[in-house]
Amino acid sequence: MEIPGVHIHLSSFSRHIQPFRHLFREGLDTYIIRLQAEGESEALIDGEMVAVLPGDLLLFRPGEVYDLRIGEKESPLGFSADYYVMCTGEWVDRWWNKQERSKKTRIAEDSKLQSVWQQLILEKRRLDGGSPEILEALFKALCLLLDRAIAEAPASPSASLLLGLKMKSYIEEHATSLLRLEDVARHAGISVTRAVHLFKGKFGCSIMQYAGQIRLAMALQLMDNSNYTLERIAEETGFGSYTYFHRVFRERYGVAPGVYRKRS
Repeated sequence: MEIPGVHIHLSSFSRHIQPFRHLFREGLDTYIIRLQAEGESEALIDGEMVAVLPGDLLLFRPGEVYDLRIGEKESPLGFSADYYVMCTGEWVDRWWNKQERSKKTRIAEDSKLQSVWQQLILEKRRLDGGSPEILEALFKALCLLLDRAIAEAPASPSASLLLGLKMKSYIEEHATSLLRLEDVARHAGISVTRAVHLFKGKFGCSIMQYAGQIRLAMALQLMDNSNYTLERIAEETGFGSYTYFHRVFRERYGVAPGVYRKRS
């Protein structure tokens, strides 16, 4: 049984080590959402074949001519790899029509987005075709994450801003663990010195200050919506000790965590 609003025809992660071409000369029967993850490909955009590089999101709707070429030109970026989903449905129509959608948009690497995409692929791969309810939930989450990534994409993509967004996503994912500057810089492929200055310049706070903001936001959610002890909340949100959590919380909000919890 398919969910009427969402029909996933195909979804996969593809790696190409041989030349490949995906052509719909007469126009697509489905929507295609494709994210270049590695390497390089070419796609027909507004009548011209253009390079598609890691981080480039392709969006095509039914009826549009689609021409994707891989391996026709030698690339220093190596083999091409991508996530894609071919889909139709009333919900997909509504999502698409909420805003203008460019055929190609450069977005920052987002491990959360790719994780949801991987779960969608695995669910669709099941012998029974996957649970319609789970497929719908995963697909809708993917679309909403794509909307956020598109909204945060710079109008004129710069390498430095994309690196900043890449670090920002990594911090959000790992804020509750032992986060080191070296790990953030390594994820972006740059030195610690450059990572520190680039992040501060783009977002107005340091890497560790941003991680602290994420931890405090998570702590507030747990204090309002769980019965966890304050000591456990300090541990769950990455502060390590209640003493440190108490000091940071009081500096930020002007009251101790226990007083805040009683008030709320």
